[in-house]
Amino acid sequence: MGSIKILPDLLVSQIAAGEVVERPASALKELLENSIDSGATEISVHLHEGGTKLIRVVDNGSGIDRNELNLALTRHATSKIATLEELHKVGSLGFRGEALASIAAVSRLELVSRKKDQDHGWKIDSESGKTLPSAGGFGTSVEVADIYFNTPARRKFLKSASTEYAHCAEVFKRIALSSPQVAFTLQHNGKAQWQLKASSLEGRISDILGEEFGKAAFLLEEDSSGLAIRGAAAKPAYAASTREDQYFFVNGRFVRDKLLSHAVRQAYQDVLHHQMHPAFALFLAIEPGEIDVNVHPAKTEIRFRESRAIHQFVFHALEKGLSPPAARPSFSPARAEHAYNPVQHKIDWGVAQPSDFYEKFMEKPEASHEPAEEFPLGFAIGQLSGIYILAQNGEGLVVVDMHAAHERIVYEKLKSGNRQFAMQPLLIPATFIPTPLEAETALGNQALLSEMGFDISSLSPTTLVVRAIPALLKGADAAALARAVLRDMGEFGGSRSVTERRNELLATMACHGAVRAKRMLTLAEMNALLREMEATERSGQCNHGRPTWFQLPLSDLDKMFMRGK
Repeated sequence: MGSIKILPDLLVSQIAAGEVVERPASALKELLENSIDSGATEISVHLHEGGTKLIRVVDNGSGIDRNELNLALTRHATSKIATLEELHKVGSLGFRGEALASIAAVSRLELVSRKKDQDHGWKIDSESGKTLPSAGGFGTSVEVADIYFNTPARRKFLKSASTEYAHCAEVFKRIALSSPQVAFTLQHNGKAQWQLKASSLEGRISDILGEEFGKAAFLLEEDSSGLAIRGAAAKPAYAASTREDQYFFVNGRFVRDKLLSHAVRQAYQDVLHHQMHPAFALFLAIEPGEIDVNVHPAKTEIRFRESRAIHQFVFHALEKGLSPPAARPSFSPARAEHAYNPVQHKIDWGVAQPSDFYEKFMEKPEASHEPAEEFPLGFAIGQLSGIYILAQNGEGLVVVDMHAAHERIVYEKLKSGNRQFAMQPLLIPATFIPTPLEAETALGNQALLSEMGFDISSLSPTTLVVRAIPALLKGADAAALARAVLRDMGEFGGSRSVTERRNELLATMACHGAVRAKRMLTLAEMNALLREMEATERSGQCNHGRPTWFQLPLSDLDKMFMRGK
């Protein structure tokens, strides 16, 4: 090893560029953040060959004074903070003072800027370092050409132009989402790709994530103890197999944070299939002093001072948005009167239910005492293929998947029940031949099975007997239910894991306890299920994230039959 030496400034900047400028998209992100911090209301982006040949960002922000242009390309020079206290409470997107210097160290960069009190603009380039007069409007233009031209070892790691453009387009979308008050345009190889007018947050979310997301999303707006969250999250039926449409911002900054991701996953866990991912654009506002954004040069990682409180706030806000009972569309009293004509008798679902519930809903509502709006899913008019309930409400036709809907109802009842479930002894015990794992699981988890409402024991070396099941699930196929529960327990790996994953076990039990397809129901039974759906949280989705009902408006039916034409 040689003697210790101070590295040249250029080499220091090139080393720093390895963290700050991973690819063209990284440079674009830094330039766009500078434009936002400058107060720009219009920003245009021009890219060539995915940004590998050219990145140009033009804004109408406050601009940079002539005397500060050289400093703008100097490492650790910034106008955004001046003290350690300001760093701990930084509110701007940029603050480290190294982005432009790092980009300039690995590209041919030209910076042109003009403040509103200047007669003309001034420009500086990274190669000569000279400041010269320049024409142009108010604001700043930064042109980055031939990124990594002087560091070929880094340039060879760049992907194809189309791949690099995809990364740039993603950065563009994130910045555009975070600043709906700003108008944005994006061109690639001379062709317009995006043109966004200044908008509201809801409008910008719809612009970026699309009309289909907008139709499937619910708005979120919650405030509590110095925290606020706004944005939109898609209902479970819109879920995708990738995390492509997941955007989380903290104080306007796009972040990737394990704490926030976990809070979102927990909120969706009861309504989303485990292999699917929710779509959302969420914006958390918090006092700057409560977070540390100076974790990594890329500034996408943060730390929270009160991480548990943040997690609970985000989780409960999303859970609340996902948890309302059935939607409440406008409803016509006249149609309710016409549609409702149930056969009055006691219902036996094969699953324990409170009798007073049915007595309440089996009576015909009087319009003067029971507003029709209290029955948003309307009233049953028939059953299709033993699978779907057809109902009429003020909007038109409602189609309900009866098994999926009842599964959600039973699941919520199981969750809200006591820790230990009441047992229902079987008049005729059920027997089955278990697999070795099922037999081992049954004999090794007797206490836990009893807590869950089961009495399962060995009848012989090759046979298990089920003598009791949870009372709430009476009427279910005892052997099939027991096997499903034992299979889940075996996969979870021990009683401790089962306890932690209790809700997943309850979901399995609910599926076996729900009314089965092909069972013919009376109108009274159908209406009772509709009323329970209206009173049950998350009833819009089954335990696997599938929708439980759809609304087909009369206007759509009219179009199908060309009425009015």
